[in-house]
Amino acid sequence: MSAPVAALPSITRKNHGRGHSYYLDGVKVPGATTILGDGYPKRLENWAANEAAKYAVNHWDELSELGPADRIKPIADARHEDRDKAARRGTEVHRYARRLAAGEEVDVPDELVGHVDAYLKFAEDWLPREVLLETTVAHTVFRYCGTLDIVADLVDGNRWLLDLKTTRSGIFKEAALQLAAYRFCDVYLDADGVVRPFWPEIGVQRCGAVWLRADRSYEFCPVDATPATFNVFAFVKQIAEFDGRDDVVGAPLTREEE
Repeated sequence: MSAPVAALPSITRKNHGRGHSYYLDGVKVPGATTILGDGYPKRLENWAANEAAKYAVNHWDELSELGPADRIKPIADARHEDRDKAARRGTEVHRYARRLAAGEEVDVPDELVGHVDAYLKFAEDWLPREVLLETTVAHTVFRYCGTLDIVADLVDGNRWLLDLKTTRSGIFKEAALQLAAYRFCDVYLDADGVVRPFWPEIGVQRCGAVWLRADRSYEFCPVDATPATFNVFAFVKQIAEFDGRDDVVGAPLTREEE
């Protein structure tokens, strides 16, 4: 869990291409979602196979112009493109919805209209007063970072840490691990780029995921982001670190003849 911070570290998030990376005091550290991706079993083999198959069918002409070996990587990477697109979609939906709620005229892409309307309905029902938005947080003891979606005070009187989901399949169990990882961070980077203590300054009381569907409806589900869940995340991090080691299996031994 979080621990008192004697000296606040520097936190840096660097964007590059479709992704980003994090640094604590200049040292690269993993993101919470990367840890979950490397250490938590997804049980999505069928989904990954379907995404690869769909990519192959939809890009048949392009792939046919490549050599057989060169076709493998784009097909294998198709599942990552779909996952990354879904992650970016949640951020885009929230930004469009906030601008619309502020009275701006916004040209929302057709594929996001339903999701944006779903968030506006959520906001109408729960009246979020936003405290933090798309904020980088860090755990200085466990050495990881992450970018949370929203911390907001809702109409029920609680301060919620919320994660927006726009996937086709709803909310998975790993959402609880992701939110626990964010909830128990000890520092965050404010809007002015200043590192501040996350606790007790922010003081999250509850955590939840909001599934914003393309049909303009939403589901708001509380998740178990308790200390016990954070302990599971800590084990997932250990598994991810073990999986990333290249020194577990040594070189073959030979027996010298006398």
